[in-house]
This record gives sequence, C-alpha cells and structure tokens, in this order.
Amino acid sequence: MTTPLAAAPMFDLERVLASIDTMAAQRPVAAQIVSVANSEQASAAELSRVLSADVALAGRVMKLANSAFYGMRGRVTSLQFAVTVIGFATVRTMATVALTDLDDESRLPDDFWELSTTVALAASTLAPRFAERPQDALCQGLLAQMGVALLHHSDPEGYAELWAGHRSFSGRRAAEVQQYGISALRLTSVALEQWGFPPDMVTPLKQVDDLGSFAGALLRAAFEVGARLTDDDHEEQNITALTCGQLRERDVQPILSQVRTDAEELRSALLG
Repeated sequence: MTTPLAAAPMFDLERVLASIDTMAAQRPVAAQIVSVANSEQASAAELSRVLSADVALAGRVMKLANSAFYGMRGRVTSLQFAVTVIGFATVRTMATVALTDLDDESRLPDDFWELSTTVALAASTLAPRFAERPQDALCQGLLAQMGVALLHHSDPEGYAELWAGHRSFSGRRAAEVQQYGISALRLTSVALEQWGFPPDMVTPLKQVDDLGSFAGALLRAAFEVGARLTDDDHEEQNITALTCGQLRERDVQPILSQVRTDAEELRSALLG
C-alpha cells in the first residue's frame, strides 16, 4: 500500500503579512529607516542619523557605498556621504532585507543570495536600455525574491523541496501557485504595497509573467540572465520575446561575465 504524501500546510496570507509587522517590531531601527526613506521630506542627514543606531546595517551601507558598483572604493568615509552615494531607495531596500531576515542565510533556500544578487545586477546593468535608473533596478532585483523568503519562513521543509525541485523561474512560480495559492513574486508585491513602496517598484512584479507588458520586461530579462548564470540546465529563452523587442541576444552576451564577477562583492556588502 502506497503511503500518501503529506499535504502542504494551509497557506495563510494574512498570517504571513502579520508576521512582517512582528519582524518590524523586532528590528525597530530598520522599520524606522523604511518609513523615513519613504518620506519626501527626508534628508540624508536625518536618514544617516536613524541608520547610525543599527551598527550592523550602517556597516553594510558603508561597505556597499565603497564597493566597485558605485566606483567610490575607499573614498566614502562618513555615513551621511554613504547614504548620498547609494541613494535613499537602496538604503530602504537594505533595511527591508534586514527586516525580513533576508540577511540570515540559515533561514533561506540554498543559493538564494547567489540568485538574488545575480538578478539584481543584471537588472541594474540592463536598466538604461529600458529608460530605468540602474540604482532603482538594483533595488527591484534585490527585493523581487523577498516572497521566496516569506514562503520559506512559513513552510521551511515544503518550500525547500519546491525550490530544489523547480529550477526554472516560471516553473517555480507555477509550483508556488499550485502549492500555496500565490507566487513568491506576487507575495513580494503585496508586502511592498503594505510597506508603502511606490507603484513603479511594485507593478513590474505583478506583470513579469505577462509577455505583452513592457513594465515587466526588464525584470523578465534579469531573471533570464540570472538563470543562465546560475542554472546549468537552463533552457535559454528568446530574449527579444521576453523584453517586448527591447533587447537582442547580442545585447545580453557582454553583460554575463560582468554580472558573474560583481555578484559576489554585492552579496558580501549586503550580508556583511
């Protein structure tokens, strides 16, 4: 007699979103940074003052500002200057990473950060081709996988099995919907909306699976580059179709080695 597989635990979206508020209570400085960075009246001086209360996060901001990505290696010596160099959106993104325990690799699927940093750098590198700012694209790429962490936190064993069994982005998203009723990308968009992130950060997450949507084209391209660099069995997709005609294959090839080289430094800066 065959033993039936155990059913996945019922996924409770409201409980997961409530857990975000609990995380915020546990990391009050990071939560305050997200709030301050969202304010139109915020200044670099104010944001750096709040940031200085979280030594670990402040250190990561300094490390990122001095990384090769910003071309300022060794020249950023104050926290306020670091905030100015990387920008409010990136500081907010790093605080969100801290809030949701994305900086604790022991609570994430294998290779989570290898994939996330590769996607983020690909998005940043390709951003000008889509009339987007590289810094904003970097943030979007870094946060895109936040829903993965939330699903993994909610169902560690079940999601780890799903992650290992579905290497392609599209296949994984389909499996997430089947198992939990929501994809990780959609969950990311819901969480970011709850935290007051602007629509231009959220809309691409919602439209990444719509090949006719230009809003999701940059993120689709970034996921394709990420897959090519991290999955040996990946079947390459037509980049022109993925990007609404914005890119050709010749546009993608030159960035592969650059992204591969820079991803480790970005990961080190973000995780400390």
